[in-house]
Amino acid sequence: MQQLSLVLILMLTSKGTAGVSGAVFVVLLATMSSIGVPTSGLAFIAGIDRIVDMGRTAVNVFGNSLASVVVAKSEGEFDADQAQRYLEQVRGHNRAVQSGAAE
Repeated sequence: MQQLSLVLILMLTSKGTAGVSGAVFVVLLATMSSIGVPTSGLAFIAGIDRIVDMGRTAVNVFGNSLASVVVAKSEGEFDADQAQRYLEQVRGHNRAVQSGAAE
């Protein structure tokens, strides 16, 4: 029963946290207090959360992008030519920025 309540609490409290920096503290605090775990350990996480948050954000963006491509391919809506043109445009922009920085 405790596992079910933990899953429900995490599902409810985690909505929208990906876009809010530091929101994981609210989720952890609510979850830890609801299952009876002391919240004093949360102070240890505070010191490294900014770095970990950057990793969570990168994984979230990559996952959303990958899911969009997979769904578009499964629906037959993915335009490979347009994707290739976009990648070439981005690569050209990166080269221009790098050559400008080297000067």
